Amino acid sequence: MKSGKFIWVFSFLLVITLGLSACAGDGERDEGANETGADAGSASGGDLTIAIGSDVVTLSPHGANDIPSSNVHENIYETLTVMDENGEIGPGLAEEWEEVDGTTWDFHLREGVTFHDGAELTADVVKMNFDRLMDEAIGSPRAFLVEAVESVEVQDDYTVRFNLKYPYSPLLAHLAHNGTSIMSPNVIEEDYAQMEEGGDVDAHINQNPVGTGPFKFEEWTPGESVVVTRYEDYWGENAKLGSATFKVVEEQSTRLAELETGTSDVAAAVGPDNISRVEGMANANLLQEPSISLSYIGFNTQKEPFDDKRVRQAVSMAVDKDEIIEGVYNGVGTPAPRPLAPSVFGYDDSVEGLEYDPEQAQELLAEAGYEDGFETTIWTNDSEQRVDTAVTVQSQLADIGIDVEIEELEWGAYLERTANGEHDMFVLGWSNSTADADYGMYPLFHSSQQGDPGNRSFIDNQELDELLEQARQETDPEARQELYSQAQELLVEQAPMIYVHHKEFLLGVDDSVKDFGIDVQGHYQIKDAYIEQ
Repeated sequence: MKSGKFIWVFSFLLVITLGLSACAGDGERDEGANETGADAGSASGGDLTIAIGSDVVTLSPHGANDIPSSNVHENIYETLTVMDENGEIGPGLAEEWEEVDGTTWDFHLREGVTFHDGAELTADVVKMNFDRLMDEAIGSPRAFLVEAVESVEVQDDYTVRFNLKYPYSPLLAHLAHNGTSIMSPNVIEEDYAQMEEGGDVDAHINQNPVGTGPFKFEEWTPGESVVVTRYEDYWGENAKLGSATFKVVEEQSTRLAELETGTSDVAAAVGPDNISRVEGMANANLLQEPSISLSYIGFNTQKEPFDDKRVRQAVSMAVDKDEIIEGVYNGVGTPAPRPLAPSVFGYDDSVEGLEYDPEQAQELLAEAGYEDGFETTIWTNDSEQRVDTAVTVQSQLADIGIDVEIEELEWGAYLERTANGEHDMFVLGWSNSTADADYGMYPLFHSSQQGDPGNRSFIDNQELDELLEQARQETDPEARQELYSQAQELLVEQAPMIYVHHKEFLLGVDDSVKDFGIDVQGHYQIKDAYIEQ
């Protein structure tokens, strides 16, 4: 296959510790699923209910960059390439591809693929999708994924060409990100039509999401649930489940109660302090897997007093991250002295972060003119761990004279208002969906990505911008690594955020659920899942 020659050049740097997608049920993948009555395409796979902590923000893959939405997108839509459990790039909707030259790539599409509304997948449809993703009128927070793309051309019915502005190492990995998912041409046309009549971007798509994935959209009741059902005309092997419901259950205690009583089959976002509760359930087991995500505490670098890097450094030194990891996360997870997880390309363990040092913190505050401290706010959504993190930070900063008020917001409002820059400090996380430093750093720290795309600290540093731009254009792995090492050193000095830890995913799964998994990005793997009767 042509694509075999062009597997992402950096995949060899992604070590096995990226982690295999874990499977829950009996703890091992059941290779005999088809013999147990969960035969692909049959109705015996069951109806899976996943209790999630936050509602989705949008059903458009171009509309938001959050995990709850992405978990639904993953099942409705598909991408040109896919990343496997070893970090290698393989065929998705594109069967094969070839690098024509350093800035030109041709992708050859699968034939016979249909969308849930009957439309056919063609090169024209792929071009329409990427033109929309890059359309400034759409303003997609995921447009950074294809920032290197100059244009997309149709070569023939099933061949599409990507013309790049410059050689771009993460291209194949970015085309595996669900932000580049392919939607039906019909819903794209309808969405543009309603926009011309004064409607909001994505308004039609949110009501009618249509992709080529193994599940099709059934219903979204905002604040309550999203339901998807098996797509019987799927081009590949059919899903085993008849349907899946992503049910919004904000309170962790309620999610666990639903798991225990069998009301829900999966309880997402189990707190570390509830591990023993799940392990003690007679009908369920704990799914615990590492991630390459980052938990962090961010500063709005455009607002006083956090526009002074000395203040940011001081607060960073006054926060005891070990206390947060032990007290809030019960010791579950890996400390994060820098933004990248160890298995992500670009990681450099020689870069030393700011150590816990309250005395030095007070000296820096005095130097910045805040020897008596100041008043500020820290925002969080209604995640229990994030609220507890905010409470811990509030207590620790009081020791150096900083009076912190905690504000808790609903998830959608939280994302919108932090994207608008209304906050002072905030608690959030970032999932590195490509296992590459470009995705782990560019959207979080490049000045062009301020707001919704990821840069909610609003850092604007020309030297950092240049390093991140050079690194994404560099094709030599060693040279790229050096650029990312320099960028991480600069981030220590600029201190736009406090890197807390790389968490582990904790979910409760009913014993009857087989082959349910979660990947290192935090996406639920349900295509092969089924409920044992």
